[in-house]
Amino acid sequence: MAHGTTGWGGGGGHGSGPGGPYGNGPSNPGGPYGSGPYGWGGWTPPPAPPRPGVIPLGPLGLGEILNGAFATMGRYWKQLFGLAAAVYGAATAAVAIALTVAYATVGDRLRAVIDTPHGVDPSWAEVRPPLIAFGCVWLFGMVVLLTANAFVQAACPSVVQSAVLGRPTTFGAVWRRALTRFPSVLGAVVLSGLIAVLPGALLLVGFITTLITYITTDGSPARLIWLIPLGFLGALVFTPLAAWLWVRLSLAPAIAVIESRGPLASLRRSADLVRGAWWRICGISLLAFAMASIAGVVIQQLINALTVFGNLLTPSTLGGDPTAGQILVAVGGYLVLFLVALLITQFITTIFPQLVLNLLYVDRRIRTENLAPTLAEAARTAPH
Repeated sequence: MAHGTTGWGGGGGHGSGPGGPYGNGPSNPGGPYGSGPYGWGGWTPPPAPPRPGVIPLGPLGLGEILNGAFATMGRYWKQLFGLAAAVYGAATAAVAIALTVAYATVGDRLRAVIDTPHGVDPSWAEVRPPLIAFGCVWLFGMVVLLTANAFVQAACPSVVQSAVLGRPTTFGAVWRRALTRFPSVLGAVVLSGLIAVLPGALLLVGFITTLITYITTDGSPARLIWLIPLGFLGALVFTPLAAWLWVRLSLAPAIAVIESRGPLASLRRSADLVRGAWWRICGISLLAFAMASIAGVVIQQLINALTVFGNLLTPSTLGGDPTAGQILVAVGGYLVLFLVALLITQFITTIFPQLVLNLLYVDRRIRTENLAPTLAEAARTAPH
């Protein structure tokens, strides 16, 4: 797809599209509230914008964006949750394999550290191999999680394109589209993420360096103790800037998929679209993340309540002297419920905010580039 197309099958560029009752044009020179036939001096109100899919094809309010995100999740839940389950399931399996390899490599040393007699501190030579091994597993897990999140973010815009036009789609179509645009989305996510984590990275580097120095110098880290206040100062200085930049770049994944742009071009395009609407996009996106987080907490509490009222891991179920098999079954049941709750929470906290950001992208293009007529034309055209 060329960079000059709209991403919805229309031929217009990124500037103003054809005129119509929802934007400036020959049929309505002043827009819906101007001096045209539907202005304040007319006898009839302006017509309602068409709604072929989950949103009306006009400037969107907060309620329409949130309702559109919920409607997209409801109509395309098989594609969204099926793809997320496959991606996060593969990520979980990869981390489990890495953890197994790490334990097989340093398990003996780890047990030696755990079995150290009371009152005797293990030496750094004994602690270092398990610490390095599981630190590598943690780093690998973060990379795998970032990759999985980027793939889901690459799938959401494809679903939103179909949802806005009211068209059906399939799991295979969403998967192929996400796989095609994944490198660009991953690049945009990594670049914007580096900006967002910069303040925390300064603090984390200072703390870890001081801690390692404390261990290796037998408790005399005076040379590098100043890194901790420097990390706090860096966080205070850079956090507002990082938040501002994150919002400016938050539409890049949607742009990378819908407009088929590269990572840097998507970031620049996002900054252009967000200009003049920073506070609105910041507020709505924060609300979406808060709603998803609250839903995740509620799901976790429901699972906890289920384990309590289901008498899992309670004396009445296990008896006074439970066998190892009974304990294993009870713990296994609890872990299964916990993993299911964790997976559902990850689905919600990743997918819902991304759908909201994608709809904010559509809203910005409707408001600034008169995309509504192009969307209406694309909705009337049979899909390829």
